[in-house]
Amino acid sequence: MTRLHLHLLSDSTGETLEMIAKAALAQFDDADIVRHFWPMVRSQQHLDRIMGEIAANPGLVLFTLVNAETRERLEQRCAALGLPSVAALDAVTDALEEQLGQEAKARPGRQHMMDEAYFARVDAIQFTIAHDDGVGWENWEQADILLAGVSRSSKTPTSIYLANRGYKVANIPIVVESPPPSSLFNLRRPLVVGLTTSPERLIQVRRNRLLSLNQSPETAYVNSDQVAREVQYARRMFADNGWPVIDVSRRSIEETAAAVINLYNERQAAGGSETPGSKPI
Repeated sequence: MTRLHLHLLSDSTGETLEMIAKAALAQFDDADIVRHFWPMVRSQQHLDRIMGEIAANPGLVLFTLVNAETRERLEQRCAALGLPSVAALDAVTDALEEQLGQEAKARPGRQHMMDEAYFARVDAIQFTIAHDDGVGWENWEQADILLAGVSRSSKTPTSIYLANRGYKVANIPIVVESPPPSSLFNLRRPLVVGLTTSPERLIQVRRNRLLSLNQSPETAYVNSDQVAREVQYARRMFADNGWPVIDVSRRSIEETAAAVINLYNERQAAGGSETPGSKPI
């Protein structure tokens, strides 16, 4: 297996560059990648220090640098070392310049400006954390989205991911022995989405969870009949209330969140608080 040193240089936090690299690498199986992450590169002096490390571990250089002089120096140094360097956002930026008829502003980290959207996202994260696992049900009407599902159906990680996208999210576990508060069935503002999964997958996830906590994996929590009853109970509740349903059995958190966002956008486009009919997706 060929080992590749991948150098990621950014004049900001590097979050965008990391996501681009992750998405591209997902297309390759069994790649032996050694990542070197260099954020906040905003001076030629800083770049020169990094170049020593790159020379010692030659490989592919991906960068997002808006300062023309720093960028030119990086490209020259990489060329001298015989290393490929790729400006990750050039094609998109060039296309936008052409369509908008204006030049891009060379401002590093501009996407992280503390504008109104930034503070809205912080507010969403705070709301979501405060309304995890059925807590704060009195404020559910303030949520954008409410996720419902049995234990270990990825409600919390999906909620946090959505919060980072700016959505206020609450979530509640559906428990046979403990019905949810009646307010859940009378919500108007939030989009209520049911998360479901196969009983077999749920047992596997729960068993792994118990083992990670050094607890016995032989409890009612992972009993096949009990789990099947929980899943059936939740699905019946989703159907009875006309809530859209997402099967998370084979979905990553990102894929589940994307499906939720699509449902939310469809609902907003419809211009009302009517929840789409229950249909697994």
